[in-house]
Amino acid sequence: MPSRILFAAAAAGLALAAATAAPARADRPAPLRRLSDSDLEAYASAKFDKRAMMFKRVALGRHRGLPVVAIHPCGDVCPVYTRRIVHYDIPVADCARRGGIVREELMPRGPAVARQPFCLPAILARPKPPRP
Repeated sequence: MPSRILFAAAAAGLALAAATAAPARADRPAPLRRLSDSDLEAYASAKFDKRAMMFKRVALGRHRGLPVVAIHPCGDVCPVYTRRIVHYDIPVADCARRGGIVREELMPRGPAVARQPFCLPAILARPKPPRP
């Protein structure tokens, strides 16, 4: 019995060592992919699993040199009210100078909501055409 425990511990130690022994470049994040206007429109308009994505933040890539993220806040009735906001990950104060458009979005704050400004890519800040 003790030999089985020692063997299991040794195997676990080797597995841990193999998992942590990575090339020197593994500690750097992968470069973010370039995003086109159509990439952003497609991602922002695509359906998503509200339960799987609620409260998550996803780095999507770079659009015109700026980092783009998608956040998935949820209000008091989750996951039903989970929504997706795709925006530039830059300070709002720099938004207009860098080609974005500031738009306030309603963000859940406990049982209420509050307006929060985000820097959106211009392609996503355009008014959506009415549905037929």
